[in-house]
Amino acid sequence: MRKFTYEAKDSSTDKVVKATVQADSERSAAKLLIDQGFAPITIKEQKDGEGFFDRLSNRITTKDRVVFTRQLSTLIAAGLPFSQSLRTVLDQTPNKRLKAVTQEVIVSVEGGRSLHESFSKHPAVFDKLFLALVASGEASGTLDDALQRVANQQEKDAAIVGKIRGAMIYPLIVLVVIFGVMAFMLLTVVPQVEKLYKDLNQDLPFLTSTMVTLSQFLLNFWWLVIIVIGLAGYFGAQYLKTESGIRMADQLKLNVPGFNGMFRKLYMARFARTTQTLLVTGVAMLDALRISSEAVSNTVISDNIDRASEQVKGGKALSVSLATQTYIPELLPQMVRIGEQSGRIDEMLGKTAKIYEDELDQEIQGISTAIEPVLMVVLALMAGGMVAAILLPIYGLVDTMSI
Repeated sequence: MRKFTYEAKDSSTDKVVKATVQADSERSAAKLLIDQGFAPITIKEQKDGEGFFDRLSNRITTKDRVVFTRQLSTLIAAGLPFSQSLRTVLDQTPNKRLKAVTQEVIVSVEGGRSLHESFSKHPAVFDKLFLALVASGEASGTLDDALQRVANQQEKDAAIVGKIRGAMIYPLIVLVVIFGVMAFMLLTVVPQVEKLYKDLNQDLPFLTSTMVTLSQFLLNFWWLVIIVIGLAGYFGAQYLKTESGIRMADQLKLNVPGFNGMFRKLYMARFARTTQTLLVTGVAMLDALRISSEAVSNTVISDNIDRASEQVKGGKALSVSLATQTYIPELLPQMVRIGEQSGRIDEMLGKTAKIYEDELDQEIQGISTAIEPVLMVVLALMAGGMVAAILLPIYGLVDTMSI
């Protein structure tokens, strides 16, 4: 399928619409637009490869998705037809890429396809959780409620991830500043100290000599340092996109000291909340487990959930299946067991998610509080090293000259 940008007149409103459409050829695109009640003005094939800044500025954020979903839910709940609801949302959407996607969804819906089928053509924008809830909502006649649940899920997940990123940004900024100050001292102050010793025909102390050697290397081979760092960053990023790289990073998150508890609580909260949302809207247990396995965004946890799902498929209770998995903490299967006994698994999963979300908040606060003194110690050690390498030799020179 090729993508075409078009400008056409809407026969029902007499408005000129600009959007994109997918078709096999320009003629097929024109026929598709005419069938949908549009009078094509211009149709041009869209070339692949947007510029970097275009992709960055038109990136669809979680906030864009949440606003889109809530608006669509409200309009459908008010009794408007799907296509009219989508057109109203289209007019209120500022993001160009999301507008183009919405226009394609409108064309698909007006062509007779279901909302689920129309959204499924854009997996990069609408994930499997979104699609599953839309399909369930269409089947049960509660699409507006399903969309509200999607928006709530997206907001909660974004809030948790935002807190974790916030806790990680502060130490990264401090470390960047520390290394920046060290580079400045090595490239400007240390050479002056070396020159002073040479002028006085004095031998450099060992620590200062080491700093001078490092300074000379950076001054003479700065281009090599940049190349090595650039290549390491590039190949590291490429490796992290491979299956083994992704698995290594996921394994590290679950086992790195100090942060493993935070990441485990994040994945358990995400799994419990997603599974609850799916079960409430009528999605079958095995389908809910399959979708939740992908939604946790960690291959190691996904493997645990998949193995538990296979055991459930074989006739075992979910609580028993989860209890045998390596990275599933005891609380989750215990709460699920209570839900199985009371017939309210979805409710107990929601309570479990709330417990993990609260614990995650406390964990993040604890890490943020603990990081500050650790960084202060690191900063003090580095500053002390620089002082010992630069100032102490100068004091030694002064003592020598006074004698």
